[in-house]
Amino acid sequence: MWIRSAGILLSGLSLFSIHPPLLFGVERIRVGLSSMSSLHGAVWVAEEKGIFKKHGVEPEIIVIGGGASRGVSALIAGDIQFVSGSGDAAINASLRGADVVIVASVVNKGVQRVMARAELKTPGDLKGKRVGVTRFGAASHLALGLMLRRWGIGPSDVGVVQVGSSPAMVASLDKGGIDAAVLSIPPAFIAEEKGYRVLADLAQMDIYYLHQILGSTRSYLRANRDAAGRFIRAFVEGIAFFKKNKRESLEVLRKKLRTDSEGEKHLEKSYDLLASTYYENIPYPSMQGVETVLDFLAKDNPKARGADPKSFVEDNILKALDASGFIKALY
Repeated sequence: MWIRSAGILLSGLSLFSIHPPLLFGVERIRVGLSSMSSLHGAVWVAEEKGIFKKHGVEPEIIVIGGGASRGVSALIAGDIQFVSGSGDAAINASLRGADVVIVASVVNKGVQRVMARAELKTPGDLKGKRVGVTRFGAASHLALGLMLRRWGIGPSDVGVVQVGSSPAMVASLDKGGIDAAVLSIPPAFIAEEKGYRVLADLAQMDIYYLHQILGSTRSYLRANRDAAGRFIRAFVEGIAFFKKNKRESLEVLRKKLRTDSEGEKHLEKSYDLLASTYYENIPYPSMQGVETVLDFLAKDNPKARGADPKSFVEDNILKALDASGFIKALY
Protein backbone atom coordinates (compact mmCIF):
# COMPACT_ATOMS: atom_id res chain seq x y z
CA MET A 1 0.00 0.00 0.00
CA TRP A 2 1.52 3.29 -1.13
CA ILE A 3 0.56 6.66 0.24
CA ARG A 4 1.98 9.68 -1.54
CA SER A 5 1.92 13.40 -0.94
CA ALA A 6 3.50 16.21 -2.92
CA GLY A 7 5.99 18.52 -1.27
CA ILE A 8 8.42 21.35 -1.80
CA LEU A 9 11.93 21.73 -0.49
CA LEU A 10 12.35 24.87 1.55
CA SER A 11 15.82 26.43 1.56
CA GLY A 12 17.40 29.67 2.69
CA LEU A 13 17.88 29.12 6.42
CA SER A 14 19.97 26.60 8.31
CA LEU A 15 18.80 23.00 8.63
CA PHE A 16 17.89 23.41 12.27
CA SER A 17 16.35 26.89 12.34
CA ILE A 18 12.99 27.10 14.03
CA HIS A 19 11.30 28.42 10.88
CA PRO A 20 11.41 26.34 7.68
CA PRO A 21 13.51 27.65 4.77
CA LEU A 22 12.16 29.19 1.58
CA LEU A 23 10.90 27.27 -1.45
CA PHE A 24 13.33 25.43 -3.67
CA GLY A 25 12.73 21.74 -4.49
CA VAL A 26 11.59 18.39 -3.12
CA GLU A 27 13.15 15.29 -1.61
CA ARG A 28 11.35 12.00 -2.04
CA ILE A 29 11.81 9.67 0.94
CA ARG A 30 10.36 6.19 1.34
CA VAL A 31 9.19 5.17 4.80
CA GLY A 32 8.23 1.62 5.73
CA LEU A 33 5.68 0.99 8.48
CA SER A 34 5.84 -2.35 10.27
CA SER A 35 2.07 -2.57 10.73
CA MET A 36 -1.27 -0.81 10.50
CA SER A 37 -1.29 0.67 13.99
CA SER A 38 -2.10 3.90 15.80
CA LEU A 39 1.54 3.83 16.95
CA HIS A 40 2.44 5.26 13.53
CA GLY A 41 0.23 8.29 14.16
CA ALA A 42 3.06 10.83 14.03
CA VAL A 43 4.12 9.73 10.53
CA TRP A 44 0.56 9.74 9.22
CA VAL A 45 -0.25 13.12 10.76
CA ALA A 46 2.93 14.64 9.31
CA GLU A 47 1.85 13.41 5.87
CA GLU A 48 -1.86 14.27 6.05
CA LYS A 49 -1.38 17.71 7.60
CA GLY A 50 1.29 18.81 5.13
CA ILE A 51 4.11 18.85 7.66
CA PHE A 52 6.45 16.80 5.45
CA LYS A 53 5.59 19.11 2.55
CA LYS A 54 6.33 22.14 4.70
CA HIS A 55 9.85 20.84 5.32
CA GLY A 56 10.52 19.92 1.71
CA VAL A 57 9.86 16.18 1.86
CA GLU A 58 7.63 14.11 -0.41
CA PRO A 59 7.05 10.87 1.52
CA GLU A 60 6.13 7.53 0.03
CA ILE A 61 4.65 5.70 2.99
CA ILE A 62 4.60 1.93 2.60
CA VAL A 63 2.74 -0.32 5.01
CA ILE A 64 4.98 -3.39 4.88
CA GLY A 65 3.30 -5.36 7.67
CA GLY A 66 4.51 -8.57 9.23
CA GLY A 67 6.52 -6.93 12.00
CA ALA A 68 9.61 -4.74 12.17
CA SER A 69 11.96 -7.46 10.87
CA ARG A 70 10.43 -7.22 7.40
CA GLY A 71 10.72 -3.45 7.47
CA VAL A 72 14.37 -3.64 8.49
CA SER A 73 15.00 -6.10 5.64
CA ALA A 74 13.54 -3.55 3.21
CA LEU A 75 15.77 -0.89 4.75
CA ILE A 76 18.88 -3.03 4.31
CA ALA A 77 17.91 -3.76 0.70
CA GLY A 78 17.67 -0.02 0.01
CA ASP A 79 13.97 -0.18 -0.83
CA ILE A 80 13.17 2.40 1.87
CA GLN A 81 15.16 5.11 3.63
CA PHE A 82 13.45 4.98 7.04
CA VAL A 83 11.57 2.28 8.92
CA SER A 84 9.03 2.74 11.72
CA GLY A 85 8.66 -0.26 14.03
CA SER A 86 10.04 -1.92 17.14
CA GLY A 87 13.70 -1.36 17.97
CA ASP A 88 14.72 -4.97 18.58
CA ALA A 89 14.69 -5.75 14.85
CA ALA A 90 17.10 -2.88 14.13
CA ILE A 91 19.41 -3.94 16.96
CA ASN A 92 19.34 -7.57 15.88
CA ALA A 93 20.22 -6.62 12.31
CA SER A 94 23.06 -4.38 13.47
CA LEU A 95 24.48 -7.23 15.56
CA ARG A 96 24.58 -9.31 12.38
CA GLY A 97 26.64 -6.61 10.69
CA ALA A 98 23.91 -4.77 8.80
CA ASP A 99 24.15 -1.01 8.30
CA VAL A 100 21.10 -0.20 10.46
CA VAL A 101 20.87 2.47 13.13
CA ILE A 102 18.17 3.96 15.37
CA VAL A 103 17.68 7.70 14.87
CA ALA A 104 14.67 8.29 17.15
CA SER A 105 12.25 6.44 19.42
CA VAL A 106 8.80 7.91 19.93
CA VAL A 107 7.63 5.11 22.27
CA ASN A 108 10.30 3.78 24.63
CA LYS A 109 8.07 1.47 26.68
CA GLY A 110 5.98 -1.42 25.46
CA VAL A 111 2.24 -0.82 25.17
CA GLN A 112 1.24 -4.47 24.83
CA ARG A 113 -1.01 -6.34 27.20
CA VAL A 114 -1.40 -10.06 27.75
CA MET A 115 -5.10 -10.76 27.31
CA ALA A 116 -6.20 -14.16 28.58
CA ARG A 117 -9.22 -16.34 29.15
CA ALA A 118 -11.02 -15.46 32.36
CA GLU A 119 -9.94 -18.67 34.09
CA LEU A 120 -6.27 -17.65 33.79
CA LYS A 121 -5.80 -15.40 36.79
CA THR A 122 -2.03 -15.13 37.30
CA PRO A 123 1.02 -15.20 35.02
CA GLY A 124 1.83 -18.64 36.40
CA ASP A 125 -1.40 -19.92 34.87
CA LEU A 126 0.17 -19.46 31.43
CA LYS A 127 2.33 -22.55 31.93
CA GLY A 128 1.28 -25.23 29.50
CA LYS A 129 -1.01 -22.82 27.66
CA ARG A 130 -0.93 -21.47 24.09
CA VAL A 131 -0.04 -17.78 23.80
CA GLY A 132 -0.49 -15.94 20.53
CA VAL A 133 1.96 -13.45 19.00
CA THR A 134 1.83 -11.83 15.56
CA ARG A 135 5.06 -13.35 14.23
CA PHE A 136 8.14 -14.98 15.68
CA GLY A 137 10.68 -12.20 16.16
CA ALA A 138 8.03 -9.46 16.10
CA ALA A 139 7.51 -6.95 18.91
CA SER A 140 4.77 -9.07 20.48
CA HIS A 141 7.14 -12.05 20.63
CA LEU A 142 9.88 -9.98 22.28
CA ALA A 143 7.38 -8.48 24.73
CA LEU A 144 6.20 -11.95 25.73
CA GLY A 145 9.78 -13.08 26.25
CA LEU A 146 10.56 -10.08 28.46
CA MET A 147 7.45 -10.66 30.57
CA LEU A 148 8.10 -14.39 30.94
CA ARG A 149 11.62 -13.62 32.11
CA ARG A 150 10.32 -11.11 34.66
CA TRP A 151 7.91 -13.76 35.98
CA GLY A 152 10.54 -16.49 36.09
CA ILE A 153 8.71 -18.60 33.51
CA GLY A 154 10.88 -20.44 30.99
CA PRO A 155 10.15 -19.97 27.27
CA SER A 156 9.55 -23.71 26.93
CA ASP A 157 6.86 -23.57 29.63
CA VAL A 158 4.37 -21.94 27.25
CA GLY A 159 3.38 -22.74 23.70
CA VAL A 160 4.00 -19.69 21.55
CA VAL A 161 1.71 -19.59 18.51
CA GLN A 162 2.37 -17.37 15.49
CA VAL A 163 -1.05 -16.02 14.50
CA GLY A 164 -0.32 -13.21 12.04
CA SER A 165 -2.10 -10.07 13.29
CA SER A 166 -3.80 -8.62 16.35
CA PRO A 167 -7.34 -9.00 14.91
CA ALA A 168 -6.49 -12.61 14.06
CA MET A 169 -5.36 -13.20 17.65
CA VAL A 170 -8.65 -11.87 19.02
CA ALA A 171 -10.49 -14.18 16.62
CA SER A 172 -8.30 -17.10 17.70
CA LEU A 173 -9.12 -16.38 21.34
CA ASP A 174 -12.81 -16.45 20.46
CA LYS A 175 -12.46 -19.79 18.67
CA GLY A 176 -10.30 -21.40 21.35
CA GLY A 177 -7.21 -21.63 19.18
CA ILE A 178 -5.12 -19.87 21.82
CA ASP A 179 -5.52 -19.28 25.55
CA ALA A 180 -3.91 -15.84 25.71
CA ALA A 181 -2.51 -13.24 23.34
CA VAL A 182 -0.01 -10.40 23.40
CA LEU A 183 -2.02 -7.48 22.03
CA SER A 184 -1.19 -3.85 21.39
CA ILE A 185 -3.74 -1.05 21.47
CA PRO A 186 -6.56 -0.79 20.47
CA PRO A 187 -7.01 -4.60 19.95
CA ALA A 188 -6.31 -5.13 23.67
CA PHE A 189 -9.29 -2.90 24.49
CA ILE A 190 -11.50 -4.90 22.14
CA ALA A 191 -10.45 -8.15 23.82
CA GLU A 192 -11.12 -6.68 27.26
CA GLU A 193 -14.61 -5.63 26.18
CA LYS A 194 -15.22 -9.21 25.06
CA GLY A 195 -14.50 -10.40 28.59
CA TYR A 196 -10.87 -11.45 28.39
CA ARG A 197 -8.70 -10.74 31.40
CA VAL A 198 -5.82 -8.25 31.42
CA LEU A 199 -3.22 -10.65 32.76
CA ALA A 200 -0.38 -8.19 32.38
CA ASP A 201 0.25 -4.65 31.15
CA LEU A 202 3.82 -4.22 29.91
CA ALA A 203 3.83 -0.46 30.53
CA GLN A 204 2.98 -0.98 34.21
CA MET A 205 5.85 -3.46 34.53
CA ASP A 206 8.31 -0.62 33.82
CA ILE A 207 10.05 -2.50 31.01
CA TYR A 208 11.76 -0.32 28.42
CA TYR A 209 12.49 -1.84 25.03
CA LEU A 210 11.95 0.74 22.26
CA HIS A 211 8.48 -0.20 21.08
CA GLN A 212 8.35 2.37 18.27
CA ILE A 213 11.56 3.63 16.70
CA LEU A 214 12.56 5.40 13.54
CA GLY A 215 15.46 3.59 11.92
CA SER A 216 17.71 4.29 8.95
CA THR A 217 21.21 3.41 7.73
CA ARG A 218 24.42 5.25 8.50
CA SER A 219 25.30 5.30 4.81
CA TYR A 220 22.04 7.08 3.96
CA LEU A 221 22.45 9.58 6.80
CA ARG A 222 26.02 10.39 5.71
CA ALA A 223 25.13 10.84 2.05
CA ASN A 224 21.82 12.66 2.62
CA ARG A 225 22.21 14.63 5.83
CA ASP A 226 20.12 17.58 4.67
CA ALA A 227 17.23 15.39 3.48
CA ALA A 228 17.42 13.23 6.60
CA GLY A 229 17.44 16.33 8.77
CA ARG A 230 14.32 17.71 7.13
CA PHE A 231 12.56 14.37 7.43
CA ILE A 232 13.37 14.04 11.13
CA ARG A 233 12.37 17.66 11.72
CA ALA A 234 8.98 16.97 10.11
CA PHE A 235 8.67 13.77 12.14
CA VAL A 236 9.15 15.52 15.49
CA GLU A 237 6.71 18.23 14.41
CA GLY A 238 4.27 15.44 13.57
CA ILE A 239 4.67 14.13 17.12
CA ALA A 240 3.84 17.56 18.55
CA PHE A 241 0.82 17.98 16.27
CA PHE A 242 -0.44 14.53 17.24
CA LYS A 243 -0.13 15.23 20.95
CA LYS A 244 -1.71 18.71 20.79
CA ASN A 245 -4.53 18.23 18.28
CA LYS A 246 -6.81 15.39 19.30
CA ARG A 247 -9.70 15.94 16.91
CA GLU A 248 -7.58 16.28 13.78
CA SER A 249 -5.25 13.45 14.79
CA LEU A 250 -8.20 11.13 15.39
CA GLU A 251 -9.51 12.02 11.93
CA VAL A 252 -6.19 10.93 10.43
CA LEU A 253 -6.16 7.69 12.43
CA ARG A 254 -9.75 6.91 11.40
CA LYS A 255 -8.82 7.38 7.76
CA LYS A 256 -5.64 5.31 7.86
CA LEU A 257 -7.00 2.52 10.04
CA ARG A 258 -10.45 2.57 8.40
CA THR A 259 -12.09 2.53 11.80
CA ASP A 260 -15.81 1.78 11.93
CA SER A 261 -18.25 3.22 14.45
CA GLU A 262 -17.84 0.19 16.70
CA GLY A 263 -14.09 0.74 16.99
CA GLU A 264 -14.33 4.50 17.54
CA LYS A 265 -14.20 4.42 21.35
CA HIS A 266 -11.22 2.05 21.32
CA LEU A 267 -9.36 4.30 18.89
CA GLU A 268 -9.98 7.35 21.06
CA LYS A 269 -8.76 5.49 24.14
CA SER A 270 -5.61 4.49 22.24
CA TYR A 271 -5.03 8.07 21.16
CA ASP A 272 -5.43 9.36 24.71
CA LEU A 273 -2.81 6.92 26.03
CA LEU A 274 -0.35 7.63 23.24
CA ALA A 275 -0.71 11.41 23.43
CA SER A 276 -0.66 11.71 27.22
CA THR A 277 1.59 8.86 28.33
CA TYR A 278 3.58 7.01 25.67
CA TYR A 279 4.65 9.47 22.96
CA GLU A 280 7.92 11.24 23.82
CA ASN A 281 8.02 15.00 23.17
CA ILE A 282 11.68 14.66 22.21
CA PRO A 283 12.05 11.13 20.84
CA TYR A 284 15.49 10.23 22.14
CA PRO A 285 16.07 6.47 22.06
CA SER A 286 16.23 5.08 25.60
CA MET A 287 19.65 3.59 26.37
CA GLN A 288 17.90 1.52 29.03
CA GLY A 289 15.66 0.19 26.28
CA VAL A 290 18.65 -0.75 24.11
CA GLU A 291 20.24 -2.50 27.09
CA THR A 292 17.04 -4.46 27.72
CA VAL A 293 16.98 -5.72 24.14
CA LEU A 294 20.69 -6.60 24.16
CA ASP A 295 20.30 -8.50 27.41
CA PHE A 296 17.40 -10.47 25.98
CA LEU A 297 19.17 -11.22 22.69
CA ALA A 298 22.38 -12.30 24.45
CA LYS A 299 20.95 -15.72 25.27
CA ASP A 300 20.98 -16.57 21.55
CA ASN A 301 23.57 -14.14 20.19
CA PRO A 302 26.95 -13.87 21.97
CA LYS A 303 27.66 -10.60 20.11
CA ALA A 304 24.99 -8.91 22.22
CA ARG A 305 27.00 -9.53 25.38
CA GLY A 306 29.11 -6.51 26.16
CA ALA A 307 27.89 -4.56 23.12
CA ASP A 308 27.87 -0.79 23.61
CA PRO A 309 24.23 0.43 23.59
CA LYS A 310 25.34 3.75 22.09
CA SER A 311 26.68 2.00 19.00
CA PHE A 312 23.12 1.22 17.87
CA VAL A 313 21.95 4.84 17.99
CA GLU A 314 22.69 7.84 15.77
CA ASP A 315 20.79 10.78 17.23
CA ASN A 316 23.04 13.67 16.21
CA ILE A 317 20.34 15.19 13.99
CA LEU A 318 17.81 14.98 16.82
CA LYS A 319 20.29 16.52 19.27
CA ALA A 320 20.93 19.40 16.88
CA LEU A 321 17.19 20.00 16.52
CA ASP A 322 16.83 19.97 20.29
CA ALA A 323 19.74 22.36 20.83
CA SER A 324 18.38 24.77 18.20
CA GLY A 325 15.17 25.31 20.16
CA PHE A 326 13.04 23.93 17.32
CA ILE A 327 11.40 21.20 19.40
CA LYS A 328 10.81 23.44 22.42
CA ALA A 329 9.04 25.94 20.18
CA LEU A 330 6.57 23.25 19.08
CA TYR A 331 5.14 23.06 22.61
